[in-house]
Amino acid sequence: MASRFLREGRMQSLFIMLGVAIGVAVIVFMSALMQGLQTNLVKRVLTAQPHIQLLPPKEQVRILHGQDAALRVDQVQAPLQRLKSIDQWQAVLHLLRALPEVRVASPAVSGSTFIQRGAASRALSLTAVDLALYQSIVNLSEKLVAGQARLQASDILIGTELAAELGVGVGDKLLVQSATGASRHFTIVGILDFGNKVANQRTGFVSLHSGQSLLGYPGGVTSIDITVHDVYAAQEVAQRIQAHTGLQADSWIQTNAQFFSAIRSQSMANTAIRFFVGLSVAFGIASVLVVSVVQRAKEIGILRAMGISRAQVMRIFLLQGGLLGLGGAVIGCALGILALQLWLQMVQTAEGTPMFAVAIDLTMLFQALALATLTGLLSAWAPAVRAARLDPVVAIRG
Repeated sequence: MASRFLREGRMQSLFIMLGVAIGVAVIVFMSALMQGLQTNLVKRVLTAQPHIQLLPPKEQVRILHGQDAALRVDQVQAPLQRLKSIDQWQAVLHLLRALPEVRVASPAVSGSTFIQRGAASRALSLTAVDLALYQSIVNLSEKLVAGQARLQASDILIGTELAAELGVGVGDKLLVQSATGASRHFTIVGILDFGNKVANQRTGFVSLHSGQSLLGYPGGVTSIDITVHDVYAAQEVAQRIQAHTGLQADSWIQTNAQFFSAIRSQSMANTAIRFFVGLSVAFGIASVLVVSVVQRAKEIGILRAMGISRAQVMRIFLLQGGLLGLGGAVIGCALGILALQLWLQMVQTAEGTPMFAVAIDLTMLFQALALATLTGLLSAWAPAVRAARLDPVVAIRG
């Protein structure tokens, strides 16, 4: 009965189904596009930094009130924050690797140095790492433009801008001097491009043992870099780690607060778009079914007189709403996928590749189908109740 009513008003059914299809296509296209864009942006940010970085706790002033009870807290000067090693970092590293949320934990030593090549000298932010572990956090092999990703005792990796300023290449030697006065010659084994000019000018990597001796941290580390399985849960994991270890835990969400706020704004905008599109689809289905109730009042009256219950009448119109939503959603999913393929073909980089990867998520398609069908059922509720409440005698008389 529901399908017959839809066939009899085929033009109305066709137009509302097309409206549903366009709405679902917009939802599928925008959701996939936003998800691909966010994934690409987050990947670009996290390829150059860990998800969480553990640092020694900041030094605090301890006020002895017994010596000067009149001393005001706002008159106390904050102490100078000195670089220091993490206390018992091996035990902390063992604790981190036992956490189920943590994927990789890698110790590191960092500090400011001067790099010399003949009469030229440049400031260098030197990081000493265990390359086998650090590659799982920041893949330096993907950033190589020359040489190889290798860190033996006398090897160093530097950025492209620094190499250009010093006029050096793979195989050349550099003298690196730390703030402690220690110095050491390193051989350039690779040149990296971080996609950032400042980082390419100021960043260098050496092996962990070489950095410990050069920077004055024998056997110690100044930070522990961590990656987690769920990047969006990094802040919660960092808070738990800080509570357990007493160390300062900075997550990428905290250090990139403005970027994360922009990501959340995009998600909220996408949700708002889906809500208003779904609302317009619901009103469209409801308006068509209201007209259908008015047009078929006599038929409904005859059916009621023949013994069909009010619940059966309601089910007829609820089925119409569900069928309109489901049929439009199937067409809309196909249109959304087609629009994504066309967009990927039209919007490309200079090399002829897509600007960023966009994946078709089957879960999202099933959610769109379910949402459209549920919207159809809900929007058909009011017309179905109206049809069920029609008095058979009044309906037949017209």
